Amino acid sequence: MKLYSYYRSSAAYRVRIALNLKQLPYETVGVHLLKNGGEQKQPAYSAKNPQKLVPALEDNGQVFTQSLAIIEYLDEAYPAQPLLPAAATERARVRAMAQLIACDIHPLNNLRVLGYLQKQLGADETAKTEWYRHWIQEGFTALETLLQSEQTGRFCHGDTPTLADCCLVPQVYNARRFQVDLNPYPTIVPIVTECEASPALQPAAAGNQPDAA
Repeated sequence: MKLYSYYRSSAAYRVRIALNLKQLPYETVGVHLLKNGGEQKQPAYSAKNPQKLVPALEDNGQVFTQSLAIIEYLDEAYPAQPLLPAAATERARVRAMAQLIACDIHPLNNLRVLGYLQKQLGADETAKTEWYRHWIQEGFTALETLLQSEQTGRFCHGDTPTLADCCLVPQVYNARRFQVDLNPYPTIVPIVTECEASPALQPAAAGNQPDAA
């Protein structure tokens, strides 16, 4: 199994967490999003992922893209230590939280959007940072409310990590990079602290990747 990854990519980080939680061995293939104009744009990689984004996962001769689809593939193909609950209503709750992060917060803040803001729309560094913080704060405010539920435990849903935690940890990592104030999120922060303390999740951390700068 090969994971095409960039250490600071939220989407790749999600998949690394899932692979580590499931104790699946894999080889990391670094795809640097900034060097040489972006290695994800080179023909060798774009042939694997026409979107020219990371991650991509190669398993049993097939290439899978889109982080949430990859994680759900892993959950179906390797069902030990499931990342989605058994009950349909609970799966819907976990998917809603994961998609709030992966579909509503992250796409507005990823590298190509920030680059477009600066290069095409003329936003300066201050405006770019304010844009980034705004969308994280808006999303985290909603997520904090969703987590005010008896279904929340040590993790986003109960006392074992799920797909939602796979998405939350990388988003908080990036929030910290942009110095977002996390004090208004008293449920989110302890969940991420619990995740980061887990020996199963530590190898997935950005700073522990072979391509970390």
